[in-house]
Parts: sequence; structure tokens; C-alpha cells
Amino acid sequence: MKHYLKLMRVHHYIKNCLVFAALACSGQFFQLNKLVPAVLAFIAFCMVSSIVYIINDIRDREKDRSHPTKCNRPIAAGTVSVKGACVLAGFLLVIAVVCNGLIFQLTPTVLLALYLVLNLAYSFGLKNIPIVDITILVAGFLIRVLYGALVTGITISNWLYLTVIALSFYFALGKRRNELKQLGSDKTRTVLKAYPLSFLDKSMSMCLTLANVFYALWSMDEKTMALYNTQYLVFTVPIVLLITMKYSLDVEGESDGDPVEVLLHDKLLLALCVLYLVVMFMILYV
Repeated sequence: MKHYLKLMRVHHYIKNCLVFAALACSGQFFQLNKLVPAVLAFIAFCMVSSIVYIINDIRDREKDRSHPTKCNRPIAAGTVSVKGACVLAGFLLVIAVVCNGLIFQLTPTVLLALYLVLNLAYSFGLKNIPIVDITILVAGFLIRVLYGALVTGITISNWLYLTVIALSFYFALGKRRNELKQLGSDKTRTVLKAYPLSFLDKSMSMCLTLANVFYALWSMDEKTMALYNTQYLVFTVPIVLLITMKYSLDVEGESDGDPVEVLLHDKLLLALCVLYLVVMFMILYV
């Protein structure tokens, strides 16, 4: 069972918590008519994201066997057969369809399908095209937020959308940067040949700066303050700065650049994120 859970990349479900972003920021998180659809949307997205990981691992199993860390993935290591992986993917698809069907709305369903199609296209070749590869990674983060917002019927500030986009570009660029540093332009990730390290460093700095600026503008926006009837959101800006600085320190160290791995392996960063969530909860709900 543990090999199948590893194949599903369950620990990466942390990224799918973005489905709750709109609901959490709305101050309506504990309203059941909003929370239940959000939970079903989260489950559906988790199943679809696992399907993507499974298909990617099936397709890349030969390359993964020559990779220093990816060789431990279940299919590459031989602990899960290709047939078993296909059966699991089919089962997860059924769960995703059922969950999405219970909250069926046309636009969110199209977005979920778009996420699947984009990531399959990524696995089947687009990941080898520079800029396109990181744009698809960014689109995945944005679709999560949009999907959760549409399912719950909540409108999100454009400043927050811009924050998510800029921060996602930073994450994607950071992943490529550390892959390039650790692996070089090897055969397991051919797109790395197109990315000079200086380009990645400068682009990361630009995107991180924009993300912090966009977040600060959201917290000080008159519409935001009027919506939540509070002027205290601006006090979360220093916490966000600390989080991004600590993340940057990790990414520029020996990390592999994967956002989930960075978060789970840094207790201080994790504590800062928890602090941010607690402060936001106090501001929006208490």
C-alpha cells in the first residue's frame, strides 16, 4: 500500500490546499454550504493530480532509473507494475468524476479537465520547451485557486490572483534553478540546457519582488479592507516577507527546489507558515 501512496505523491496534496484559498480569505470558511463543495473539490483535484503523477512516472520510468533520486519512484524501482499503476489511475479517475459530479458546474469542470490536459501535454513533450514548461507549472497553481473560487461562488481580488501567479513563477523557476545546479543539463531533463543560471536567478528575484508587492497592495486595498471590515491585514505583510526570505534561503542552499519538499524539510519555514495562518484566522474570523 505504501508504494501506491508514494506513487500518488500524497504529500504533494499540500499544493491542492490552494483550492481552499478563496473560501479561507472570504471569511466564510465555516459555512457548510461553502465548505462541503470546497472539500469535494479538494478531493477531486487531489485525485486528478495523482493521475498526472502516475502517467508521468509511467512515461518517464526509463529516464528515472538513471536519475539519482527519481530512481526510487515506485514504477522506476519496480515496486509497482505499470499495469497496477494504470488500474490505480482508473480508480482515482472514478473518484474524481464522482466528487466533481456532486458539485457539478460547467466552468469549474472545464478548468479541472484543462488542468489534466495541460499536465498530460507537459508529460508528453511540453516540459522540454523552455518557458512553456514553467508556464504550465504556474497554470496548475492558478487553476487550483480558480477552481476553488468558482465551486464556492466566491470572488477573489485581482491582486491575489497576481500574487499567486508571481509566486508560482518564482517556485517554478527555483525548481529549474536547483535542478540545473544539481544535475546540469543531463538527459533526464533536457530543457535545462536552455536555462542559463543567471537568467533563472534574475527572473526569480523579479517574480519574488512582484509577489510581495502584489500581496502588500491586496492587504492595503480599500476594497479589501471594506470587504473584511478590517485594517489589520497589512500586519501580515512582514510575515509573508519572512516566509519568502526563508524559502529563498533554502532554495539557494542544497534544496532540490521543489516547494513541497522545501516546506516539509524546514521546521522554521513551516512554523512561519502556521503563524501566518493563525494571524489570518484571527484577523478574518476573530
